[in-house]
Amino acid sequence: MGLAMTAALLLCLGGYAVLCAVKPFAACRRCTGTGTVQRFGKPRTCPRCRGRLLRLRAGRRAHNAWRRTHRAGTR
Repeated sequence: MGLAMTAALLLCLGGYAVLCAVKPFAACRRCTGTGTVQRFGKPRTCPRCRGRLLRLRAGRRAHNAWRRTHRAGTR
C-alpha cells in the first residue's frame, strides 16, 4: 500500500516537473487569462498579472530560485 502511494506521488510530481519544463507559464487565475477584471463596474487591468495574461507556475518559480542559488554558489 505504501509503495503504491509513493509510486503514485512520484508519478504526479514527475508529471508536474515535465509540465513546468514544457509549459512554464499558465493563464492568470484572477482574470482567467483576459488581462482585465471588473472593478466597480469598469474593466481594469488585472493587478495580479498586470495585464500580461500569464503567470509563472509555482514549480518553475522554485526551479528558477534553485538554479539562481546554485549558480551564485558555484562562481
